[in-house]
Amino acid sequence: MIRLDETTAGQIDQYAAFLHAPADDVVDKALTYVFAKDRDFQDFLRTPEAARAPRSLRVRRYGRDGNGAEPAKGAAKASRAAEVSHDARSRSTNGAV
Repeated sequence: MIRLDETTAGQIDQYAAFLHAPADDVVDKALTYVFAKDRDFQDFLRTPEAARAPRSLRVRRYGRDGNGAEPAKGAAKASRAAEVSHDARSRSTNGAV
């Protein structure tokens, strides 16, 4: 689960609708773009410190049919609380997704 400003969460939904893509894909591709363009971050990735960065996010793998599979090897299982749906988030005042 990540927390976003309500405005940001709304814009992600709007951009996803614009692209006819899932919100998860919008966030994933946007972050991939930012990481690739940030030269200081690219320099950091080549340091030993980057390899020691603590893992704070769980990765959930999805099959071709869109059903959630087990979390990535070595990751803890995602709890129901971390699986917040679009409807639950839109009712939230803090924009948690």
